[in-house]
Amino acid sequence: MTNDPKSDSLTELELQELKERSKAPNYRKVRRVPESDGPGTPTAKAPDPDLPTLIIPKERYTSADHMQREWQHMWTKVWLLGGLEADIPEPGDYIATEIGRESILLVRQIDGSVRAFFNVCLHRGNRLRPSGISSAETFKCQYHHWEYGIDGRFVRIPDLDTFPQGAPPCRGLRGLPCDTWGGFVWFSLDPNVEPLRTFLDPIPQHLDPYQVPKMVLTRDITVEWSCNWKASVDAFNESYHVQGIHPQLLYYLHDLDIQIDCYDRHNRYLIPFGTVSPRVRKPPSIPDPIKSIMKTAGMDPADYDEPLENLRRDVQAHKRRTGASMGKDYSQLNDDQLTDDYHYLIFPNVTLNVHADDLMLFRQRPHPTDPNQMFYDIWTFELLPDGAERPARPKHQHFQHGDKSIGLVLDQDAQNLPGVQEGMHSSGFEGLWIGSQELRIRHFHKVLDDYLEGRVGSAK
Repeated sequence: MTNDPKSDSLTELELQELKERSKAPNYRKVRRVPESDGPGTPTAKAPDPDLPTLIIPKERYTSADHMQREWQHMWTKVWLLGGLEADIPEPGDYIATEIGRESILLVRQIDGSVRAFFNVCLHRGNRLRPSGISSAETFKCQYHHWEYGIDGRFVRIPDLDTFPQGAPPCRGLRGLPCDTWGGFVWFSLDPNVEPLRTFLDPIPQHLDPYQVPKMVLTRDITVEWSCNWKASVDAFNESYHVQGIHPQLLYYLHDLDIQIDCYDRHNRYLIPFGTVSPRVRKPPSIPDPIKSIMKTAGMDPADYDEPLENLRRDVQAHKRRTGASMGKDYSQLNDDQLTDDYHYLIFPNVTLNVHADDLMLFRQRPHPTDPNQMFYDIWTFELLPDGAERPARPKHQHFQHGDKSIGLVLDQDAQNLPGVQEGMHSSGFEGLWIGSQELRIRHFHKVLDDYLEGRVGSAK
């Protein structure tokens, strides 16, 4: 036996044999709508960025020092998703949301705007409100009854005459940049952050055609996961893992014919649904997962006698014909959007599976102190047909991984990620070895590096 590490290197012959055994399957590309950057969601392929192929160091996922660098140089410099506008319709309605060690109040004002404040009393540091959604005429600290208006200004300081230094020189709660887009409330911890629309570009142009503000919330869940927040972002930024973690989806989508687009900060991929992966043999009949797509569209699988490769196209045509009668306006969407998953990452931590009739949104938040833990928020939405009654808002659920199911596909991801995090600590692992199917991961880390190295940040 030798102790020479070089003896573990592949020979040229071994490397060639490995390549032959490991080739991706040949496949025929699906029919796509013509590339366009006109009205509606752009479909044109963005040029692939020229990124290095170096290993992404594992310490990014395990180091407390790196976690602190992210907080100092990234989390406190970007716009962050805070909540739903629909949850705060009236003056005094508020959302108390948390990011890292900070808690933020997002409050509807009398003039209809939304303002953000640090959720902390200026007297002795007490949290004014617990995390969640509620309404208040004022924010009165339960400790000593210092009181603030919904605009953050002091309303009353009991026994102010006993403070020789007087009231704090500020007018009240410290405010933060706050804005709205897409039916969501956004905030930033950076007082000099650039405008929200500038930060989000080009996401509004891409997602506005889906009419997300018309969608209604159907699930609101927070799960505590035993992994770094970036391990979760990575898991939802590539389809390479479908063959391993989600084999049932190989009979539902094409995991190889995927268009990847990387923009300034954000990225996406377009993945065809209603078709079968080339990794599996063509089934003799319509797979059950695709039957569910047909039934949701109002088609009877028993009446379909066309070849399987035509099914995606025919579902699109059926939805185009019948959408208006179902109370659904698809006029701003292209044909592929009627079946496919237009999948976006809004940097740093918002993942969206966007479909014509529904939206799955994941918000991945860091633990305040432990790089091996995170909070995984799941918000699902459905497009409300015109004239339909708005259902009651679902109650928020918060639990530990494993306490409840969050659905088959997400359960499969959740069960895998703790092992990923544990493996990051192994002496036998140096870091992420990223391929072209995982381009979005490499782009995400490049944007993160831009913040950590000071190449982007506050508006000047």
